[in-house]
Amino acid sequence: MRRRSRGGGSEILEWIKSIILAVVIALFIKAFVFNTTYVLGNSMYPTLHERDRLFANKIPLYFSGPKRGDIVVLSAPDTDDKDYIKRVIGIEGDVVAIIDGQVYLNGNLLKEDYVGEGSYTDIYGENYWEVPEEHVFVLGDNRDEGASKDSRFFGPVPVATIKGITSFRYFPIDENFGKIK
Repeated sequence: MRRRSRGGGSEILEWIKSIILAVVIALFIKAFVFNTTYVLGNSMYPTLHERDRLFANKIPLYFSGPKRGDIVVLSAPDTDDKDYIKRVIGIEGDVVAIIDGQVYLNGNLLKEDYVGEGSYTDIYGENYWEVPEEHVFVLGDNRDEGASKDSRFFGPVPVATIKGITSFRYFPIDENFGKIK
């Protein structure tokens, strides 16, 4: 008994359909679910290091937005085609003040266990910000002078510029794998 093979053209068409479906699913995930990002510079040191690779989750942005303490990826407000990774310090309605190198949130000293011990938070002019509606106040964890361009430099940023919330480090695979505090 001879076995009949399917037509070669039909099999190729099935492969093309599968590849197109895979690409569409990948693009959907990248656009609406999560993205990856790469750390350049030391503005988030000691939490993040240069060349760390992170997942940026987009789903929380659809429901609740960023919360205080979240590390976010945002479109740089001071330049095109660049993203920044910063920590959310204040959300809409909050008052942020930096006095004698210390950050105050709504009149209370902010406990910042993610910055280096003995860190001094410099200011670039202003030292008091009221966070408007649909905005957040962000800072880099590295508070050394000139180490981070953040809301001290450009003020509160629109929530709409946030591209994702980072919560997982996937590279390098070392003792800090997965951890982001």
